[in-house]
Amino acid sequence: MSAAHDPAAHLMNTYGRLPMTVSHGRGVRVWDTAGNCYLDALAGIAVNTLGHAHPKLTPALQDQIGKIMHSCNYYHIPLQQQLADKLVELSGMRNVFFCNSGLEANEAALKMARKFGHDKGIERPEIVVYERAFHGRSIATLSATGNEKIQKGFGPLVEGFIRVPLNNIDALKQATQGNPNVVAVFFETIQGEGGVNPMRADYLRDVRALCDAQDWLLMIDEVQCGIGRTGKWFAHQWAGIQPDVMPLAKGLGSGVPIGAVVAGPKAAGIFQPGNHGTTFGGNPLAMRAGVETLRIMEEDGLLENAHRVGLHFKAAFEHAFQGLSGVKDIRGQGLMMGIELDRPCGPLMGQALEAGLLLSVTADSVIRLLPALTMTEAEADEVVAILVPLVKAFLNTTKA
Repeated sequence: MSAAHDPAAHLMNTYGRLPMTVSHGRGVRVWDTAGNCYLDALAGIAVNTLGHAHPKLTPALQDQIGKIMHSCNYYHIPLQQQLADKLVELSGMRNVFFCNSGLEANEAALKMARKFGHDKGIERPEIVVYERAFHGRSIATLSATGNEKIQKGFGPLVEGFIRVPLNNIDALKQATQGNPNVVAVFFETIQGEGGVNPMRADYLRDVRALCDAQDWLLMIDEVQCGIGRTGKWFAHQWAGIQPDVMPLAKGLGSGVPIGAVVAGPKAAGIFQPGNHGTTFGGNPLAMRAGVETLRIMEEDGLLENAHRVGLHFKAAFEHAFQGLSGVKDIRGQGLMMGIELDRPCGPLMGQALEAGLLLSVTADSVIRLLPALTMTEAEADEVVAILVPLVKAFLNTTKA
Protein backbone atom coordinates (compact mmCIF):
# COMPACT_ATOMS: atom_id res chain seq x y z
CA MET A 1 0.00 0.00 0.00
CA SER A 2 1.42 3.40 -0.96
CA ALA A 3 1.84 6.11 1.64
CA ALA A 4 -0.91 8.10 -0.08
CA HIS A 5 -3.44 5.30 0.61
CA ASP A 6 -2.15 4.19 4.02
CA PRO A 7 -4.44 5.69 6.71
CA ALA A 8 -1.50 5.73 9.15
CA ALA A 9 1.25 6.77 6.74
CA HIS A 10 2.40 9.85 8.66
CA LEU A 11 1.73 8.60 12.19
CA MET A 12 4.50 7.30 14.43
CA ASN A 13 4.53 3.53 14.46
CA THR A 14 3.42 3.18 18.09
CA TYR A 15 0.32 0.98 17.77
CA GLY A 16 -0.31 -2.47 16.31
CA ARG A 17 -3.63 -1.52 14.76
CA LEU A 18 -6.35 -3.88 13.62
CA PRO A 19 -7.73 -3.54 10.05
CA MET A 20 -10.80 -1.47 10.91
CA THR A 21 -11.62 2.24 10.80
CA VAL A 22 -14.35 3.40 13.18
CA SER A 23 -16.97 5.69 11.68
CA HIS A 24 -19.55 6.19 14.43
CA GLY A 25 -21.25 4.53 17.36
CA ARG A 26 -24.51 4.35 19.23
CA GLY A 27 -25.03 2.62 22.55
CA VAL A 28 -22.79 -0.44 22.73
CA ARG A 29 -22.36 -0.72 18.95
CA VAL A 30 -19.96 0.92 16.51
CA TRP A 31 -19.82 0.98 12.72
CA ASP A 32 -16.78 1.06 10.46
CA THR A 33 -16.38 3.13 7.30
CA ALA A 34 -17.54 0.16 5.22
CA GLY A 35 -20.85 0.02 7.11
CA ASN A 36 -20.09 -3.10 9.17
CA CYS A 37 -21.52 -3.17 12.71
CA TYR A 38 -19.62 -4.36 15.79
CA LEU A 39 -20.64 -5.08 19.36
CA ASP A 40 -18.30 -3.03 21.55
CA ALA A 41 -17.17 -4.93 24.66
CA LEU A 42 -14.11 -2.71 25.15
CA ALA A 43 -15.61 0.82 25.38
CA GLY A 44 -12.37 2.49 24.33
CA ILE A 45 -10.57 0.57 27.13
CA ALA A 46 -13.03 1.41 29.93
CA VAL A 47 -13.51 5.01 28.73
CA ASN A 48 -16.96 5.18 27.14
CA THR A 49 -18.88 4.70 30.39
CA LEU A 50 -22.21 5.72 28.83
CA GLY A 51 -21.61 3.99 25.51
CA HIS A 52 -21.57 5.96 22.27
CA ALA A 53 -23.65 9.07 21.44
CA HIS A 54 -25.61 8.91 24.69
CA PRO A 55 -28.84 10.92 24.26
CA LYS A 56 -28.33 12.78 27.56
CA LEU A 57 -24.56 13.39 27.31
CA THR A 58 -24.35 14.54 23.68
CA PRO A 59 -26.60 17.64 23.99
CA ALA A 60 -24.90 18.61 27.27
CA LEU A 61 -21.48 18.61 25.59
CA GLN A 62 -22.87 20.51 22.60
CA ASP A 63 -24.26 23.09 25.02
CA GLN A 64 -20.87 23.44 26.72
CA ILE A 65 -18.99 23.79 23.41
CA GLY A 66 -21.31 26.67 22.59
CA LYS A 67 -20.37 28.43 25.84
CA ILE A 68 -16.66 27.87 26.56
CA MET A 69 -14.33 24.89 26.13
CA HIS A 70 -11.13 26.12 27.74
CA SER A 71 -10.14 28.56 30.44
CA CYS A 72 -6.74 28.46 32.11
CA ASN A 73 -6.42 27.94 35.82
CA TYR A 74 -5.59 31.58 36.52
CA TYR A 75 -9.35 31.97 36.94
CA HIS A 76 -12.11 30.20 38.85
CA ILE A 77 -13.92 27.51 36.85
CA PRO A 78 -17.29 26.75 38.53
CA LEU A 79 -17.61 23.33 36.87
CA GLN A 80 -14.37 22.28 38.59
CA GLN A 81 -15.93 22.98 41.96
CA GLN A 82 -19.11 21.17 40.94
CA LEU A 83 -17.26 18.03 39.86
CA ALA A 84 -14.92 18.16 42.86
CA ASP A 85 -17.89 18.43 45.21
CA LYS A 86 -19.43 15.31 43.67
CA LEU A 87 -16.21 13.28 43.78
CA VAL A 88 -15.66 14.23 47.42
CA GLU A 89 -19.26 13.22 48.19
CA LEU A 90 -18.92 9.84 46.46
CA SER A 91 -15.49 9.02 47.90
CA GLY A 92 -15.74 10.50 51.39
CA MET A 93 -12.38 12.19 50.75
CA ARG A 94 -11.33 15.84 51.01
CA ASN A 95 -10.29 17.63 47.77
CA VAL A 96 -9.38 17.12 44.11
CA PHE A 97 -6.75 18.13 41.54
CA PHE A 98 -7.83 17.87 37.88
CA CYS A 99 -5.58 16.86 34.98
CA ASN A 100 -6.03 15.18 31.59
CA SER A 101 -5.27 11.45 31.81
CA GLY A 102 -4.57 8.49 34.05
CA LEU A 103 -0.85 8.86 33.48
CA GLU A 104 -0.98 12.47 34.65
CA ALA A 105 -3.06 11.54 37.68
CA ASN A 106 -0.61 8.81 38.64
CA GLU A 107 2.36 11.12 38.07
CA ALA A 108 0.74 13.66 40.39
CA ALA A 109 0.20 10.94 43.01
CA LEU A 110 3.90 10.00 42.87
CA LYS A 111 4.85 13.65 43.33
CA MET A 112 2.48 13.88 46.30
CA ALA A 113 4.11 10.86 47.92
CA ARG A 114 7.59 12.32 47.51
CA LYS A 115 6.52 15.72 48.83
CA PHE A 116 4.84 13.97 51.77
CA GLY A 117 8.16 12.31 52.54
CA HIS A 118 10.23 15.45 52.13
CA ASP A 119 7.85 17.35 54.40
CA LYS A 120 8.64 14.73 57.07
CA GLY A 121 12.40 15.15 56.53
CA ILE A 122 12.92 12.05 54.36
CA GLU A 123 15.53 12.92 51.71
CA ARG A 124 15.07 9.86 49.46
CA PRO A 125 11.43 8.76 49.69
CA GLU A 126 10.52 5.25 48.51
CA ILE A 127 7.15 4.00 47.29
CA VAL A 128 5.92 0.40 47.35
CA VAL A 129 4.57 -0.81 43.98
CA TYR A 130 3.46 -4.19 42.67
CA GLU A 131 4.36 -6.98 40.29
CA ARG A 132 2.39 -6.79 37.02
CA ALA A 133 1.19 -3.26 37.83
CA PHE A 134 0.56 -0.68 35.11
CA HIS A 135 0.47 3.02 35.95
CA GLY A 136 1.43 4.70 32.66
CA ARG A 137 4.24 5.30 30.18
CA SER A 138 5.97 8.47 31.39
CA ILE A 139 9.40 7.79 32.84
CA ALA A 140 8.16 7.89 36.45
CA THR A 141 4.93 5.92 35.92
CA LEU A 142 6.81 3.47 33.69
CA SER A 143 9.24 2.93 36.56
CA ALA A 144 6.31 2.20 38.89
CA THR A 145 4.86 -0.21 36.32
CA GLY A 146 5.72 -3.91 36.73
CA ASN A 147 6.32 -4.87 33.10
CA GLU A 148 9.92 -5.29 31.94
CA LYS A 149 8.84 -5.66 28.30
CA ILE A 150 7.48 -2.12 28.05
CA GLN A 151 10.29 -0.72 30.20
CA LYS A 152 12.97 -2.09 27.88
CA GLY A 153 14.84 0.61 25.98
CA PHE A 154 13.89 3.46 28.32
CA GLY A 155 16.43 3.14 31.12
CA PRO A 156 17.67 4.37 33.42
CA LEU A 157 14.37 4.12 35.24
CA VAL A 158 13.44 6.39 38.13
CA GLU A 159 14.68 5.13 41.49
CA GLY A 160 12.72 4.99 44.71
CA PHE A 161 10.38 2.05 44.13
CA ILE A 162 10.10 -1.19 46.10
CA ARG A 163 8.26 -3.98 44.25
CA VAL A 164 6.20 -6.65 45.98
CA PRO A 165 3.79 -9.45 44.93
CA LEU A 166 0.00 -9.11 45.07
CA ASN A 167 -2.12 -10.17 48.01
CA ASN A 168 0.78 -11.09 50.32
CA ILE A 169 0.87 -8.91 53.42
CA ASP A 170 3.88 -10.76 54.85
CA ALA A 171 5.88 -10.00 51.70
CA LEU A 172 4.95 -6.32 52.00
CA LYS A 173 6.01 -6.19 55.65
CA GLN A 174 9.26 -8.01 54.93
CA ALA A 175 10.15 -5.74 51.99
CA THR A 176 9.68 -2.59 54.08
CA GLN A 177 10.84 -3.74 57.51
CA GLY A 178 13.23 -1.30 59.13
CA ASN A 179 13.20 1.05 56.10
CA PRO A 180 12.62 4.63 57.28
CA ASN A 181 12.36 5.95 53.69
CA VAL A 182 9.03 4.30 52.81
CA VAL A 183 6.30 6.92 52.34
CA ALA A 184 3.49 5.21 50.40
CA VAL A 185 1.97 2.02 49.02
CA PHE A 186 0.61 2.36 45.47
CA PHE A 187 -1.54 -0.14 43.57
CA GLU A 188 -4.57 -0.78 41.36
CA THR A 189 -7.54 -2.35 43.19
CA ILE A 190 -7.94 -4.56 40.12
CA GLN A 191 -4.94 -4.59 37.80
CA GLY A 192 -6.06 -3.89 34.24
CA GLU A 193 -3.15 -4.17 31.81
CA GLY A 194 -1.53 -6.73 34.13
CA GLY A 195 -4.31 -9.25 33.44
CA VAL A 196 -7.42 -8.26 35.44
CA ASN A 197 -5.87 -9.26 38.76
CA PRO A 198 -7.96 -8.23 41.82
CA MET A 199 -6.59 -7.35 45.24
CA ARG A 200 -8.45 -9.37 47.87
CA ALA A 201 -10.67 -7.45 50.29
CA ASP A 202 -8.84 -8.78 53.36
CA TYR A 203 -5.52 -7.75 51.85
CA LEU A 204 -6.79 -4.24 51.14
CA ARG A 205 -7.86 -3.91 54.77
CA ASP A 206 -4.48 -5.20 55.97
CA VAL A 207 -2.60 -2.67 53.82
CA ARG A 208 -4.84 0.15 55.06
CA ALA A 209 -4.03 -0.84 58.66
CA LEU A 210 -0.29 -1.07 57.91
CA CYS A 211 -0.26 2.37 56.27
CA ASP A 212 -2.04 3.81 59.31
CA ALA A 213 0.42 2.19 61.69
CA GLN A 214 3.47 3.37 59.72
CA ASP A 215 2.15 6.81 58.70
CA TRP A 216 2.38 5.96 54.99
CA LEU A 217 0.04 7.17 52.25
CA LEU A 218 -2.28 4.54 50.83
CA MET A 219 -2.53 5.45 47.13
CA ILE A 220 -5.05 3.48 45.07
CA ASP A 221 -5.03 3.76 41.28
CA GLU A 222 -8.71 3.58 40.24
CA VAL A 223 -8.06 4.78 36.67
CA GLN A 224 -9.44 1.64 35.00
CA CYS A 225 -11.49 -0.05 37.73
CA GLY A 226 -13.16 3.08 39.14
CA ILE A 227 -16.21 5.17 38.14
CA GLY A 228 -18.78 2.44 38.71
CA ARG A 229 -17.14 -0.29 36.67
CA THR A 230 -17.30 -2.90 39.44
CA GLY A 231 -20.75 -1.94 40.71
CA LYS A 232 -19.50 0.55 43.30
CA TRP A 233 -18.19 4.02 42.52
CA PHE A 234 -14.64 2.88 43.30
CA ALA A 235 -13.49 -0.73 43.41
CA HIS A 236 -11.77 -0.40 46.80
CA GLN A 237 -15.16 0.40 48.37
CA TRP A 238 -16.03 -3.30 48.25
CA ALA A 239 -13.43 -3.74 51.03
CA GLY A 240 -14.88 -0.92 53.14
CA ILE A 241 -11.66 1.12 53.12
CA GLN A 242 -10.68 4.60 52.00
CA PRO A 243 -7.36 5.60 50.41
CA ASP A 244 -5.36 8.75 51.10
CA VAL A 245 -4.75 9.40 47.40
CA MET A 246 -6.91 8.17 44.49
CA PRO A 247 -6.03 8.79 40.83
CA LEU A 248 -8.97 8.66 38.40
CA ALA A 249 -9.37 9.08 34.63
CA LYS A 250 -10.77 6.94 31.77
CA GLY A 251 -14.51 6.55 32.46
CA LEU A 252 -14.92 9.84 34.34
CA GLY A 253 -15.48 11.83 31.13
CA SER A 254 -17.23 9.19 28.96
CA GLY A 255 -14.75 9.86 26.13
CA VAL A 256 -13.62 13.42 26.85
CA PRO A 257 -10.00 13.34 28.12
CA ILE A 258 -9.93 13.89 31.88
CA GLY A 259 -7.92 12.93 34.94
CA ALA A 260 -8.25 13.61 38.64
CA VAL A 261 -6.41 13.01 41.90
CA VAL A 262 -8.69 12.82 44.92
CA ALA A 263 -7.03 13.32 48.31
CA GLY A 264 -8.12 12.36 51.82
CA PRO A 265 -7.29 14.30 54.98
CA LYS A 266 -3.69 13.03 55.23
CA ALA A 267 -2.86 14.16 51.67
CA ALA A 268 -5.22 17.09 51.09
CA GLY A 269 -2.69 19.77 52.07
CA ILE A 270 0.44 18.34 50.43
CA PHE A 271 0.26 20.42 47.24
CA GLN A 272 0.45 24.18 47.60
CA PRO A 273 0.49 26.87 44.86
CA GLY A 274 3.46 26.26 42.58
CA ASN A 275 3.91 22.58 43.49
CA HIS A 276 1.92 21.21 40.56
CA GLY A 277 -0.15 22.44 37.64
CA THR A 278 -1.49 21.88 34.14
CA THR A 279 -2.61 23.97 31.18
CA PHE A 280 -5.55 21.85 30.03
CA GLY A 281 -6.49 20.13 33.29
CA GLY A 282 -9.89 21.12 34.66
CA ASN A 283 -11.03 22.79 31.45
CA PRO A 284 -14.78 23.51 31.27
CA LEU A 285 -15.51 20.92 28.56
CA ALA A 286 -13.87 18.07 30.50
CA MET A 287 -15.50 19.20 33.72
CA ARG A 288 -18.95 19.27 32.09
CA ALA A 289 -18.32 15.76 30.76
CA GLY A 290 -17.46 14.57 34.26
CA VAL A 291 -20.43 16.28 35.91
CA GLU A 292 -22.87 14.90 33.33
CA THR A 293 -21.35 11.39 33.39
CA LEU A 294 -21.82 11.06 37.15
CA ARG A 295 -25.32 12.60 36.98
CA ILE A 296 -26.46 10.22 34.24
CA MET A 297 -24.93 7.23 36.01
CA GLU A 298 -27.01 8.03 39.08
CA GLU A 299 -30.20 8.78 37.13
CA ASP A 300 -29.95 5.59 35.07
CA GLY A 301 -28.85 3.26 37.91
CA LEU A 302 -25.66 2.24 36.12
CA LEU A 303 -23.81 1.00 39.21
CA GLU A 304 -26.57 -1.52 39.86
CA ASN A 305 -26.60 -2.39 36.16
CA ALA A 306 -22.84 -2.98 36.09
CA HIS A 307 -23.09 -5.30 39.09
CA ARG A 308 -26.07 -7.23 37.74
CA VAL A 309 -24.79 -7.62 34.17
CA GLY A 310 -21.34 -8.52 35.49
CA LEU A 311 -22.79 -11.41 37.50
CA HIS A 312 -24.76 -12.49 34.43
CA PHE A 313 -21.60 -12.40 32.29
CA LYS A 314 -19.57 -14.41 34.79
CA ALA A 315 -22.25 -17.07 35.22
CA ALA A 316 -22.64 -17.43 31.45
CA PHE A 317 -18.90 -17.83 30.86
CA GLU A 318 -18.49 -20.24 33.78
CA HIS A 319 -21.29 -22.39 32.36
CA ALA A 320 -19.94 -22.24 28.78
CA PHE A 321 -16.35 -23.02 29.72
CA GLN A 322 -17.03 -25.57 32.46
CA GLY A 323 -14.58 -28.45 32.14
CA LEU A 324 -12.68 -26.80 29.28
CA SER A 325 -9.04 -27.41 30.13
CA GLY A 326 -7.64 -24.44 28.21
CA VAL A 327 -9.52 -21.88 30.31
CA LYS A 328 -7.52 -21.26 33.51
CA ASP A 329 -9.63 -18.62 35.23
CA ILE A 330 -12.58 -16.24 34.87
CA ARG A 331 -12.12 -13.25 37.15
CA GLY A 332 -12.90 -9.61 37.77
CA GLN A 333 -15.91 -7.76 39.10
CA GLY A 334 -18.86 -6.01 37.52
CA LEU A 335 -18.10 -5.03 33.94
CA MET A 336 -14.34 -5.56 34.26
CA MET A 337 -13.75 -9.17 33.32
CA GLY A 338 -10.75 -11.28 32.40
CA ILE A 339 -10.77 -14.78 30.92
CA GLU A 340 -7.31 -16.31 31.30
CA LEU A 341 -6.27 -19.04 28.87
CA ASP A 342 -3.36 -21.43 29.28
CA ARG A 343 -1.61 -20.01 26.19
CA PRO A 344 -0.98 -16.65 24.46
CA CYS A 345 -4.15 -15.61 22.67
CA GLY A 346 -3.37 -12.32 20.92
CA PRO A 347 -4.87 -13.54 17.61
CA LEU A 348 -8.31 -13.62 19.26
CA MET A 349 -8.50 -9.81 19.00
CA GLY A 350 -8.47 -10.01 15.21
CA GLN A 351 -10.71 -13.07 15.10
CA ALA A 352 -13.26 -11.36 17.33
CA LEU A 353 -13.14 -8.26 15.12
CA GLU A 354 -13.94 -10.38 12.07
CA ALA A 355 -16.88 -11.86 14.00
CA GLY A 356 -18.20 -8.40 14.90
CA LEU A 357 -16.92 -8.06 18.46
CA LEU A 358 -14.47 -5.56 19.98
CA LEU A 359 -12.37 -6.73 22.93
CA SER A 360 -8.73 -6.80 23.97
CA VAL A 361 -6.09 -9.29 25.01
CA THR A 362 -3.80 -8.23 27.82
CA ALA A 363 -0.89 -9.89 29.67
CA ASP A 364 -0.52 -12.16 26.58
CA SER A 365 -3.15 -14.70 27.64
CA VAL A 366 -6.07 -12.80 29.20
CA ILE A 367 -9.18 -11.86 27.21
CA ARG A 368 -10.35 -8.56 28.69
CA LEU A 369 -13.92 -7.26 28.55
CA LEU A 370 -14.66 -3.64 29.58
CA PRO A 371 -18.02 -2.75 28.00
CA ALA A 372 -20.04 0.41 28.58
CA LEU A 373 -21.91 0.38 31.88
CA THR A 374 -25.12 0.70 29.85
CA MET A 375 -24.79 -2.84 28.47
CA THR A 376 -27.90 -5.00 29.02
CA GLU A 377 -28.06 -8.70 29.86
CA ALA A 378 -29.35 -9.35 26.33
CA GLU A 379 -26.32 -7.56 24.85
CA ALA A 380 -24.06 -9.50 27.23
CA ASP A 381 -25.60 -12.70 25.85
CA GLU A 382 -24.66 -11.54 22.35
CA VAL A 383 -21.05 -11.12 23.50
CA VAL A 384 -21.05 -14.62 24.98
CA ALA A 385 -22.60 -16.09 21.82
CA ILE A 386 -19.82 -14.63 19.67
CA LEU A 387 -16.88 -15.14 22.01
CA VAL A 388 -17.39 -18.66 23.35
CA PRO A 389 -17.19 -20.43 19.94
CA LEU A 390 -14.12 -18.33 19.06
CA VAL A 391 -12.33 -19.37 22.25
CA LYS A 392 -13.22 -23.03 21.82
CA ALA A 393 -12.02 -23.02 18.20
CA PHE A 394 -8.82 -21.23 19.19
CA LEU A 395 -8.07 -23.78 21.90
CA ASN A 396 -8.72 -26.64 19.48
CA THR A 397 -6.32 -25.27 16.86
CA THR A 398 -3.42 -24.01 19.01
CA LYS A 399 -1.03 -25.52 21.50
CA ALA A 400 -0.46 -24.42 25.09
